[in-house]
This record gives sequence, C-alpha cells and structure tokens, in this order.
Amino acid sequence: MNTISFALHVLAAVVWVGGMFFAYVVLRPSMAMLEPAQRLPLWAGVFKRFFPWVWMVILVLLISGYGMIFSVWKGFASSPPHVHLMQLLGLLMMALFVWLYYRVYPLFRKAVSAEDWPAAGQALNRIRHIILVNLVLGIIVVLVAASGRFG
Repeated sequence: MNTISFALHVLAAVVWVGGMFFAYVVLRPSMAMLEPAQRLPLWAGVFKRFFPWVWMVILVLLISGYGMIFSVWKGFASSPPHVHLMQLLGLLMMALFVWLYYRVYPLFRKAVSAEDWPAAGQALNRIRHIILVNLVLGIIVVLVAASGRFG
C-alpha cells in the first residue's frame, strides 16, 4: 500500500509542478504574440481545464501524504525533517491555489466574459505571480523530496 501511495504522491506532484512549469515557461511566452482578445480567452480555457486537475492533485497529495506519515513513520513525531518541510511547503502551495481559485480567478473569468481586456490582463498578471510563487515552491518541494532522505 505504501508503494501505491508513494507512486500516486509523486505522480500528483509531477502533474501540478509540471503543469505550472509548462504554463509559465512554454505556453506564456508562446502566447505573447496574440492580441488580448485572443490570448485572454485562451488562458481562460487553459485554466478551466487545468484547475480541476489541481483540485484532484491536492486531494491525492493530502490523502497519500498523510497516509504515508501515519503508515510509514507512525505519526508526525517520528517523521523526518524533510517530510515536515514538504508538508509545510505543500500546504502553503495549496493555500495559495485556494486563494487564487476563489479570489483572483473569478475576477479573471468575469473580465474575460465581459471582454474587459484591461481588467482581464490585470487579473491574469496576478494569477501569473501566484503561479510563479507556487512553481518555485513546487520545485523546492521536489528537490527536498529527492534529496531529503540523504541529507
């Protein structure tokens, strides 16, 4: 069971961090040549498809992560420091995503629906900053996970 939990945990992290990396490093610069009336609805479509995956990933990460804490280390007290650091950073990433989803994303969707390109652009810029912070945190979590048991 721990092997399945670990595999699902890693897969979920890859989907989330990899998706942010692709969106930020590949997709964003590729869309720069498009006019706002094309670019912003395209981003709305990307988020509409990616964000449900992030919700699913969060659920998998929480279930598998806490499952491993209690089955492998028998609780928080005996969990190694790198597990506590991953938990802290992961919860921070989740909190940032929840804030993005419920506070900033609705402003973006509303502005795109109204074809208010300046407001949509401002909201997208806020989303971009949150995604950048989460991408950096996600990369740190991956590095901690990959090296934690060796350090």
